[in-house]
Amino acid sequence: MSRGRPRKVADLIQRELSDLLRRAVRDPRVGMVTLTAVDVSPDLSHAKVFFTILEKGKQRETTDALQRAAGFLRSQLAHRMQMYTTPELRFVYDESVERGDHLSQLIDSVVPREPPKR
Repeated sequence: MSRGRPRKVADLIQRELSDLLRRAVRDPRVGMVTLTAVDVSPDLSHAKVFFTILEKGKQRETTDALQRAAGFLRSQLAHRMQMYTTPELRFVYDESVERGDHLSQLIDSVVPREPPKR
């Protein structure tokens, strides 16, 4: 199997899940979720779905809510994608955005700011 198929499936899953989260999931714990990436195993049996949220401190609660909805989301994906097998979904909070923001703040605190030139 080529490396391209898992990537195409991952992109399709990300698009479809984004739509499903916006339209079909009614759990209030799943607020403003942004899917940042999907990593599909080579045999297409598992998908790791990376996400971020706007509200700080709600990562665990949102992860639990998404994991609880995983079966429903997987069945909806099966109807939409029409694949032989739909991957099992595992939701993982993506810390890279927060880590990047933190590093940017650290750099700003160390590097002296130049006064604006006139």
